[in-house]
Amino acid sequence: MSDFLYLQLEREFSEAIEQGRWGAGERLPSVRTLCRERQLSKATVLHAYNRMEARGLIEARAKAGYFVRGQLDSRPPPAAGNPDSVPALVSVSDVMRDIMTQSAAFDILPSADQRAETPPGVIELNRSIARALRHQRGLQHQYYDAPTGTPALREQLARRYQRLGCALAADDLNITAGCQQALFLALMACCKPGDVVAVESPGFYGVLQLAESLGLQVLEIPAAADSGLNMDSLAEALKSWPVRACVVTPAFATPSGSLMPQAARSRLLALAEQHDFVVIEDDIYGDLAFDQRPPPLKALDHSGRVILCGSVSKSLSRDLRLGWIAAGPWQTQVNRLKLVNMLACSRFIQRGLSDFIGDGGYDRHLRRQRSLLADQRDQLAELLDRDWPFPVRFSLPAGGLTLWLELPEAVDTLNCYRRARDHGLIITPGALFTGQKRYQHCLRLSFAHPWNEPRRQAVTLLGELLAEG
Repeated sequence: MSDFLYLQLEREFSEAIEQGRWGAGERLPSVRTLCRERQLSKATVLHAYNRMEARGLIEARAKAGYFVRGQLDSRPPPAAGNPDSVPALVSVSDVMRDIMTQSAAFDILPSADQRAETPPGVIELNRSIARALRHQRGLQHQYYDAPTGTPALREQLARRYQRLGCALAADDLNITAGCQQALFLALMACCKPGDVVAVESPGFYGVLQLAESLGLQVLEIPAAADSGLNMDSLAEALKSWPVRACVVTPAFATPSGSLMPQAARSRLLALAEQHDFVVIEDDIYGDLAFDQRPPPLKALDHSGRVILCGSVSKSLSRDLRLGWIAAGPWQTQVNRLKLVNMLACSRFIQRGLSDFIGDGGYDRHLRRQRSLLADQRDQLAELLDRDWPFPVRFSLPAGGLTLWLELPEAVDTLNCYRRARDHGLIITPGALFTGQKRYQHCLRLSFAHPWNEPRRQAVTLLGELLAEG
């Protein structure tokens, strides 16, 4: 048999949906029915359904089963970027600095949650940290934690990655002040000023900031909303440029929310081996899969090419500022750089997070958070379809925090930034996700926050402001 049974089932049902034999909103056969009628195991059926859900073809409804998704079927995703494949130094805009000053990169209306209740998971986390502080002994407050981080937290993280197929131990990890510092350490460890670094386009503006500060040349590679980094474009660019590192977010990349297919992941590692470059993996959104958590790219890494960076900043708390890095052959250098740049993180916050994970609090939080985010994504999509005065193409990711919008060519979202800010709205224009003059008619919108009435009105108002030009 050429294919696994779950792949055969996935292919059969996907073709039925794509060819219209099953329409939007139609209920698929139950797991129990398929197991009985086709003599399949429950795991086989669920695997096929989970993969179809991750692709956005179907959705699971509590106590009701699996249904064909509606608006995904006919809407084309935003067009893939086509940046100039020439390395260049970049410069981060004043708008980006203003957004970060407002602490509102993921909220269109920061004033809307002034009286919102603290999520249950964060309450549990705060209790764990408070217990860790109460249990400090003697003169512990007079001493720094180990530069690599508290062993208990590194052990918890290693176990989680082991379950995802990564051969990591506690000693392979270093605790950092968030994922941004992890990426910074990774780039410092494997690059020198003037080196060429390949990045996704559109891609994470934080990487552009780091490249600017380190004097690295950025080579932008097109990335599609439905499949991530374009491997053909990367392969072509590698023929002309000596790429030292490639920074990539395989799972639910910002801004597009793309999920890199398995074949593309394997090809990326093959290209890294062939052309001798480092792959720096930003795994910060992996835990925010709405269904099955995709394994990191690191799980496929058998030659030590991948530096894994992660954090709980997006999945748990922005304020926690804890991340990690597993740098493989570069780990000793990363440990030295961390010692020089920061020395150590708070041991008590690390202990609190370790206890929170070990007690099951983090997994409980993720189950609630994933469901909420999936609902908030769909609500934002509905608002855009219903309330905006012009047609808009946008991604509908199976995880993460953001939609990537492609607006009519005449709309300039960067020009709209100040007018939106005068109305209390904070937007993230598409031009911030590139070092080139591109994506002016694009926009990133986040569904990280509940769509209460003030935020709904903010989305409607934003559509009106953008329509004015």
